Amino acid sequence: MRVLVIAALGLLTACGLPRSGPSKNEIYAGAVERGGNAQIIYVNEHVARAANFSPSYGFSQAFRSTATVGADEIRPGDVLGLSVWENVDDGLLASLGSSSTQLQEIQVDSAGYIFVPYAGRVRAAGNSPDQLRQIITDRLSEQTPDPQVTVARVAGDGATVSVMGKIVSQGVYPIERPTRTLSAMLAKAGGVAIEPEVAVVTVKRGGESGKVWLTDLYSAPSNDIALRPGDIILVEEDQRSFTALGALGGQTRVPLGNEMINGVEAIAMVGGLNSNLADPTGVFILRDEPASVASKVLGKPVHGTQRMAYVLDLTRPNGLFLARDFLIRDEDTVYVTEAPYVQWQKTIGAITGGLNSANSVENLSN
Repeated sequence: MRVLVIAALGLLTACGLPRSGPSKNEIYAGAVERGGNAQIIYVNEHVARAANFSPSYGFSQAFRSTATVGADEIRPGDVLGLSVWENVDDGLLASLGSSSTQLQEIQVDSAGYIFVPYAGRVRAAGNSPDQLRQIITDRLSEQTPDPQVTVARVAGDGATVSVMGKIVSQGVYPIERPTRTLSAMLAKAGGVAIEPEVAVVTVKRGGESGKVWLTDLYSAPSNDIALRPGDIILVEEDQRSFTALGALGGQTRVPLGNEMINGVEAIAMVGGLNSNLADPTGVFILRDEPASVASKVLGKPVHGTQRMAYVLDLTRPNGLFLARDFLIRDEDTVYVTEAPYVQWQKTIGAITGGLNSANSVENLSN
């Protein structure tokens, strides 16, 4: 009876012992060489260099080369104020006894035009106030002698940007002389409402967009791009992270922030290896690698995204150095296998516990 109970317990423990995840051999079984779909790669100096591709934020040349908006350029949506003086007692526009006429709050239509009595439909957008003054003066000169015209922008609603997200004061802001660049507009909106170290600023312009770390915006002048009417500025908290699983001090999702995190730092951020469970030869970095990087790592051309399982053996003479040189990327999974003896201990414990249970049952039956 005792032999049968022990044999049954041994079979059960071999099949269903609790553990933190797959073993090294089970991961290796998924290798391409064994019919799986994962590339199992031991990290060496070549692999560490080739895999250390880190997608960076930044604006394209199209954004960087945009000229600043002219402070005096009239645009659709702007509101203008016109004053006309005529050198006659009974002018075209002035009432009897008055030599001047005030035309206030004339809005530039969506096509860029305004209507001025006796001058007709006049193209305003794209001109400066002085250029528009000359155009209106020339047209009125044909009907009244020596007219004097002034043009002023009452409101600049035509040149605005939208600022939203993790910002102190969201809203629509006009592009004015002090706020023609990205950093100046963010300051106008009160600055960011989150920690600057995790703030990412995205600018959407038509069908294109670019993003930059807030800290890089202030450290690199080339990132402080000129704004254009209709730009959308979005401030968000960075969502990049990696996941830690297995025989570690903690199993959790860890934000990356704007720092460059290596393998050693990633392990340390979750409490290090669990000294009672971890196998230091079985530290895996699991990621979906773009074809361009995978080709460099494998030394041969591949097509499409590749599932890669990078193996860090910390017991090798330079194992810690390689782990220190290997950079962690967004959506990586850092997984540490359990040491083989741990499963053995669990098996022995299950059998011993089962034997004690069997003895108790036998004693009860007696």
